[in-house]
Formats: sequence, C-alpha cells, structure tokens
Amino acid sequence: MRTIDDIKIICYLADEEELALVRRFLSLPGKNIIRCEDERDMGSRIEEIKAAGIGSKEAVILAPFKGRLFQKCPGSPGMICCNYRLINTCFDCLYDCTYCFLGSYLNAFGIVQFTNLDGIMGEIASKLDMNSGMIYRIGTGEFTDSLMMDRVTGIAESVIRACRDYPNVMPEFKTKSDNVDHLLDIPEKGNAVLAWSLNTERNISLYERDTASLGERIGAARRACAAGFRVAFHFDPMIRYEGYLDEYRGVLDQVWAAVDPSKIMWISLGCFRYAPGFKETMRERFPDERLSLEEMVQGPDGKFRYLARIREEAYSFMLREIRGRAGNPFVYLCMEGPGMWHRVFGARYDRSEELESEFSEHLKKCI
Repeated sequence: MRTIDDIKIICYLADEEELALVRRFLSLPGKNIIRCEDERDMGSRIEEIKAAGIGSKEAVILAPFKGRLFQKCPGSPGMICCNYRLINTCFDCLYDCTYCFLGSYLNAFGIVQFTNLDGIMGEIASKLDMNSGMIYRIGTGEFTDSLMMDRVTGIAESVIRACRDYPNVMPEFKTKSDNVDHLLDIPEKGNAVLAWSLNTERNISLYERDTASLGERIGAARRACAAGFRVAFHFDPMIRYEGYLDEYRGVLDQVWAAVDPSKIMWISLGCFRYAPGFKETMRERFPDERLSLEEMVQGPDGKFRYLARIREEAYSFMLREIRGRAGNPFVYLCMEGPGMWHRVFGARYDRSEELESEFSEHLKKCI
C-alpha cells in the first residue's frame, strides 16, 4: 500500500507557511520541499517538477481551494441519489485504481491538499437546517481518499470533534487504506462513521493498485469497531467475472466475522460504470485492462453500465445476503434509476429527497 512516505515533493505557498496543516507537511522527513512565492511561481515550479519526470502521485501541492468547500453530491441526471453532502478537502489520491473517474476528471498535477479548511463546520451549520429533523451524512472522500494522509492532515479528528456539537450530523470517512490507528483513542466519537470501499480479492489485485489488501481493510474495520466507531461499507464498483457473486458473498462473510453487525450503519451497492470518453483514458493508462471489453449500455445520464439484468441480479443477490445476516444496515444503490430501485427493493422513489428521508428515518432508530 502506498502511503505518504512515498511522496517525494511537497510544494507550498510562502504566505501559508505558518498554517498548522502546512507546518505538519513541512515537518515530514526526507521530502523535497519547494517554497513558492505566489500562485504563478507555483505553476512554474509544477511544470519543472513534471519535466523532471516526477509522477503526479509523488507530489503534494498545498494550496487553498477556490471553489465550494461544502456541497451536495451532484448525483447523475435521471438517477436517484442519497443526497450525500461533501466536504472538499483534497483532489486526487495516492492510489491508482483502474476504474477511478479522477483519471479523466481532474486536470491538476499532484495530490492537491487544500489548506483553507478552518471554519468549515461553521459553513456547514449555516447551510443545513439543523432543526429539520433530518440526519445529514457528510463525507470527505468524493474526490480523494478520506484517510490516506489523515495522520498528517488531522482532518478527520477535527471534523469528528466539531460534529459532536451537531447530533443530527454523521461524518463519514471512506477509505481503501487501513489508516485508522491514529483515530482510535479519540474519547468521544459522536456519530462518526469510518467506512471502507470493499471488493473481492481478485478485483483488488487487478484494479485497485497500491491500496490496502482486503484483509487489511477488514482488519482496520475490526479495530475501529472495537474502539467504539460506527462503520459502513461500499461495494462500488462491483466488477463481474465468472463466479464473482460467490466471491462477494465471501467478502460479506469476512466482514460479519470481523465487526459487530449492530455497528454497521449502511452499505452501498453500485456496479462498474463510466462516462463517455473514459474508456479511452482507461485504456491509455492501463493498456492491459479488460474492464472496457464488457458489453455495456448507455443510460439516461450518458454513463455506460452493465446490462440491466446483470445489475439487477448482482444487487438482488447482495441485498438477500445482507438482509439474511445479523444487524440492520441501510442498504442503497448508487447511481441507479427508479426502475432498478423498484425491481430490486420494490421501492418507488421518484425523487432523491424521498430516498434521503427514508435513509434519515432509518438512522434515527440506530443512533
């Protein structure tokens, strides 16, 4: 598994030198530290770094984010969305997953760690109706891995501590790492959820390069659960091959053997999909990949997915397996339309707000 120890270069702005987050990165041993006078200088230095053959995943760029730090998940047109909320803390990731949309979505070089995160909880509180009776789920892992560098950034602990003042907020930190030990001794976990993206051992070895192994992820979930954290799991993307559903059942067996089922808050399901143009990007970066050889169909949102009958079979199988076990996690689909929801769950959601409301009511009974 790649870690922050594999980073070679840290690039920062001179006028942010005294920020606590910046100081923590600058104190890391063995890094080539580049001090930039301003953003133009930073741009020039980044071009020099690229010309020197340094890879994008070997450099951390410390800079303020000029967009929206807090937003609702944009979802996908025509799809039912759980209305997850996002804190934008970082762009890009240490890991190198074949199917990752960041490979075509982001144009910036390096892992761009945002430095202007102070006061983010105030912004969240101002944009959410804390008296609505809703349970809001908020995550930091939409455009990065939430815990890959967290022992240095300290973002998770700061958000966990801040959210203790908001009993209807559940912060989620989703990862493909096993980096949880620095969080285990936080005395008051509040409603924090540590979550893992899971896959079969075959798919991890083929398509999730530089990530923690399945055993390491589940071991981290065991430690988190034993320390008092709630946990969640994301089977997204599910990737098919002969016998794949039996192997996904085996992953569920390992999860249920490792953690207290009553601490599993939610499980998401989603099959491999990609936007137009991504297949070419994937083939260029991974010439031996075979994901793009599957028969796919284009949905109303423009994305390509497995045939509907294949997705329905996979989701229905996982739903039966999960509901046949101890515990009562909320199970939901990611990036699927009303028709698939009805065929798998018997649920009729015409709007994303209907799913969000049902999700919230479920969580109220669990926390």
